[in-house]
Parts: sequence; C-alpha cells; structure tokens
Amino acid sequence: MTAPIETTGAEAEAQPEAVLVGVKKSQIEGRSLGQIAWMRFKRDKAAMAGGIVVALLILMAILSRPIQWLFDLDPNKLNQNLVDPTLRAPYGGWGGMSWDHPLGVDPGFGRDLLARIIEGSWVSLVVAVGATLLSVTIGVIMGVVAGYYGGWVDSLVSRMMDTFLAFPLLLFAISLSASVQDGFWGITGLPLRIGVLIFVIGFFNWPYMGRIVRAQTLSLREREFVEASRSLGARGPFIIFRELLPNLVAPILVYSTLLIPTNILFEAALSFLGVGIAPPQASWGGMLTEAADQYEVDLQFMFVPGLAIFITVLAFNLLGDGLRDALDPRSK
Repeated sequence: MTAPIETTGAEAEAQPEAVLVGVKKSQIEGRSLGQIAWMRFKRDKAAMAGGIVVALLILMAILSRPIQWLFDLDPNKLNQNLVDPTLRAPYGGWGGMSWDHPLGVDPGFGRDLLARIIEGSWVSLVVAVGATLLSVTIGVIMGVVAGYYGGWVDSLVSRMMDTFLAFPLLLFAISLSASVQDGFWGITGLPLRIGVLIFVIGFFNWPYMGRIVRAQTLSLREREFVEASRSLGARGPFIIFRELLPNLVAPILVYSTLLIPTNILFEAALSFLGVGIAPPQASWGGMLTEAADQYEVDLQFMFVPGLAIFITVLAFNLLGDGLRDALDPRSK
C-alpha cells in the first residue's frame, strides 16, 4: 500500500481543487463595482422603497395623459353639482370623496383632485428634471475645469460661483416670471412658463454642483492614474473626459437625485406665489394656492397636493441617501 504524499508549505497552498470541490461557479466568480453597489443598495430597505416610489411617480408622469384618457379623468372638468353654492364646499364631507372621485373635488369648481394630481405630476417633474440637467451640466463643466487647471482659471470660476450664490434668486425668479407672462420671442402659454422656470432654477443653481465637482477634481488630479496619463503625453481635455469624469459619476449621480426634490419645492413655491405655472393648468404649487383660500371650508383640498409634494420629496431624498451609501466604498 502506497503511503499518501505529504505536501507542505507552498505545495499545500497550491492545490485549491480540494477546497473548491462542490462549490458552484457563481459562488466564486468576481463581482463588478456595479454589482457590489447594487447589492449594497438592495440591503437598504428605505432606499429601495424610495426608488420604487420614484419609479412609480416617473411612470405616472409619463403616462399621465393615457391614464386620464383610459379612466376618463379630466383635470379641468367642472362638476358644480358636487359643490354647495352657498358654502362653496363639496357635498357629503371629506372633500366630496366617492368612488368616482377617490380623492374628492376642489371646493371652488368641483374639479377632480386625482386628475389634477396626475396632471400636475408631469409639470413638476419636467421642471425639476430639466432644471437639474441644466445646473448639473453647467456645474460639472465649470467645476472640473476649475479643479483640474487651477490657477487663475480656478480663481475666476470660484468668484463666479460666489457671485451666483449671493444672487437673490427668489426675487429674480419672481420678477422674471412676471415680466414674460405675456410672451417672449413668440413663445406663449405653458411652454414659456416651463422654459422660464427651468432656466431660472437651473441656471442660477449650478454653483452648488460646481463646488462639489471642483473639490472632487482637486483630489483626483493628484492621483496616480492621472499622473500616468500625463506621463504618456495625454493633454487636459483627454484627461478630463477619460480619467476624471468617469470617477465623478458617483457624486454627480447622488447630488442630482438630491437636487431634484429641491427643484420640485422651488417650482411649487413659485406656483404658490402666482408666478409659476398659470391656471387652469394643474400644478401642485398652484393647487396649494387655490387651497389657501378654501382651507376653512375644505382642509382636504390643501392636504392632497401637500401630501403629493411630501411623498415625492421624501422618496427622492431616500433614494439619494441610498445611492450615496451604495456608491461610497468607504461606507459600511
């Protein structure tokens, strides 16, 4: 009988087959950074809930018109027979809630609140996402250029950021929105108001993104992979687009998700002040303006659009916090 061959040291460690017997391939294959981030994100139940709500809101905004057509929901249809003409309050209490009007009707004209919430969702998201894309685009370009080149370029961009941050944005937004209500360059109505809101909110908010990107770029430009690109003869634009920007995707994505709810609140505030989306177009801020005059007779009219804004902002904030934890390799 032959004695077993004894292996010691490096020879013993060089025989992994005995250890891997019965182990499936999926259990030992490597995971990409995206897979690791997704696994960490899935463990965050609050972030997952926020992501689901955000996905449903985006789907509702995209399909708002088909939903209204399918369920015969007209946000501007007057149902005066549902409103008491003396008290100017819906019949039956609870805001006039019924099977035909699950969220009730407004006390002034009897319009269906569910239809107006659905109609207002796409307005709020279009303004918020459009303003976010504008501010992120400008902020990323200015921030990465200032952080990489430094010197007088950094000083010039930094002073521009300070100037924009000191600008009275709310007063400027009110005055600009009020001055172009009748038309501008042949554009009138809802497209003009949405365009003005996107420009005002997005153009004057880029320094917040610019500061974050500039700080990250100042750290990344001293890393080894950037020095290696320079040693191989790569110039500034190549390094910015091929080396720096791919490593800035995570903070840009996280801050963008946190910037969208801020822009939703800003649009609602401008509509509440009467210089945002003009009636009869439904918007969440405009519904709050109308509810401010009717809260004594129908508190639900204020509660419904306020709850819609609260859920939307909370969902985006939870999603942003979850993305930040998932994409940050130093977090536990």
